Amino acid sequence: MSLNKVLLIGHAGKDPEIRHLESGVVNATFSLATTERYRDRTSGEMKEQTEWHNIVCWRNLAEVAEKYVRKGTQLFIEGRIRTRSYNDKDGNTRYVTEILADNMQLLGRKADNPGAQGGGYQQGGGYQQSYQPQQNYQQRGWQQPQPQPQPQAQPSQGYNAPVQETPAADSYDGGADGDDLPF
Repeated sequence: MSLNKVLLIGHAGKDPEIRHLESGVVNATFSLATTERYRDRTSGEMKEQTEWHNIVCWRNLAEVAEKYVRKGTQLFIEGRIRTRSYNDKDGNTRYVTEILADNMQLLGRKADNPGAQGGGYQQGGGYQQSYQPQQNYQQRGWQQPQPQPQPQAQPSQGYNAPVQETPAADSYDGGADGDDLPF
C-alpha cells in the first residue's frame, strides 16, 4: 500500500499562468508559500521558515484559479507530489517537484482577495456555484419550508432555564425522483 497526499495552506506567490491547450483543456500553474513559525531554542527568538511549492491545476480547477486566484490569495490545496525531469538549453537534466492539485479552496475574507469580485466566491472560504433555493424546490416539486416563529421566553423570578427550540416538521414528501435527500 502507498499514499501520495499533500495538504497545504498558504498564500499564492504570483498570479496563475494560464494555458489553453489545443484540446480545450485548461492548465494553471502558480507558486504557493507556506510559512512555519517557531521559537529558536538557543536564543528564544521567533523565527520563520518559508517553503515555496509549485502548484499545477487542470481543467475546472484551473478555470477557478484563473478567475479567483491572485498574488497573495490564501488557499487550501489538496493534491499529490510529482517530480519530473527535463533537459535545459545547455543539455543538463533538471528536476522539478510539483503539487498536482486535486482540490482547492479559497480562504480568508472576500475583501482581501482581489480576484473575488463576483461569481461563486463565498466569504469564509471555498468556491461554490451559486445556489437558488426557490428554483431548486420548484424543479423538484417540493414545498418550500416556511420560517417558524421563535418561542418567546417568559419573564419570571429567579433562575430562567434556557428555552429550547423544537424542530419544525418538514413538508418534504420524498421528492419526485424518489431520493430521500432534499437537495
